[in-house]
Amino acid sequence: MTAYTPAELFASTAPYYAKHRPGYDPALYTLLAERFHLDGTQRVLDLGTGTGVLALPLAALVAQVIAVDPEPGMLEEGRKLADERGITNIEWHLGDSTTLPGMDIGPVLLTVMGAAYHWMDRDQVLRDLDHLIEPGGAVVLASGDLEPAPWLDVIAEVRTRYLGPERRAGSGTYTHPEERHQQVLERSVFSRVETARWDRLLTRTVDDVIGYVFSLSYSSPAQLGDKKNAFERDLREALLAFNPEGRFEETIRTEALIATRPVD
Repeated sequence: MTAYTPAELFASTAPYYAKHRPGYDPALYTLLAERFHLDGTQRVLDLGTGTGVLALPLAALVAQVIAVDPEPGMLEEGRKLADERGITNIEWHLGDSTTLPGMDIGPVLLTVMGAAYHWMDRDQVLRDLDHLIEPGGAVVLASGDLEPAPWLDVIAEVRTRYLGPERRAGSGTYTHPEERHQQVLERSVFSRVETARWDRLLTRTVDDVIGYVFSLSYSSPAQLGDKKNAFERDLREALLAFNPEGRFEETIRTEALIATRPVD
């Protein structure tokens, strides 16, 4: 099987990511606004922004969002979404956690990160952020997990048939970090960690489900290559066999880890 770099995989997911990822619960932004008194004057860093899933809603609450991602295709999709929504206070920067110290970003109140944090040197990132985040500020890690739904097994069966049982990432396979994010945070300068969770029900069409599958790096168009059309056909058939009405419900949980420096 052809090996792809993570950048190539993420580039091929960008259009699907922007359209088919559900985003985080709106209550997350309400909590951050209240917790950190966001009043349109603050600066926020979204590190590993992707298509701006966190940056776009936050832009309504602060003066400026600095959105950083290593994939130009993701940034381009984010810019398109911002233009469509009339959002003008996001700066889109090509970069990643390793280039952060030299990017001259300046002080920020919050640094938010989504799934991209899994791919980083997590301890080093927190050390670097200590120089950027203002007193009273925080690191916010957001995740969106699905409650296991029976139709997810349908996806897994078709994906395994085409790509094997392991989740491929770049030239190897993706392994979820054994150490939880909370443990990494608790040994950093941002050792005071609060957790918040919200659940909501989402109903997808078969096209939404397929778009979501293509937004994942381990089942991306680049990963599938010339098998993409056959994979899509077989997945569509399997999903409709499971539910001929073409409606697929799932419960999505948004979890936020809010990490601040201990109060003296």
